[in-house]
Amino acid sequence: MPQITVDYSTTLANDFNRPAFARALHTAVVAIATAKPQACKSHFRPTEDSTVGDDTEGHALVHVTIGLLAGRTDETKARLTETTVELLREHVKPAGGRVLHVSAEVRDLDPSYRKYEGEG
Repeated sequence: MPQITVDYSTTLANDFNRPAFARALHTAVVAIATAKPQACKSHFRPTEDSTVGDDTEGHALVHVTIGLLAGRTDETKARLTETTVELLREHVKPAGGRVLHVSAEVRDLDPSYRKYEGEG
């Protein structure tokens, strides 16, 4: 925890500084949601097919989902979401005149969430 998933259009592969975004987001999660730095885990998933309205061309999408253990206030979640959107605007610079759509959400992990961490 936190579990961070970033879905992004493959057309942004060269326009999205993913390592810098992850570092900045991890720093924000630690500061805003009082998570431990070593607990922050980000997964980046490129998506080839995206459609906005009726249009499949000229758009690029990034959506971030942050899963946290329950207990954060709505204000904390909103602040983290707003910070995530701002960090995306800093780290994603689409070329070729594409319209960039960014979004983020913070949700509570299900009570069934479990993790294992160990050496193999």
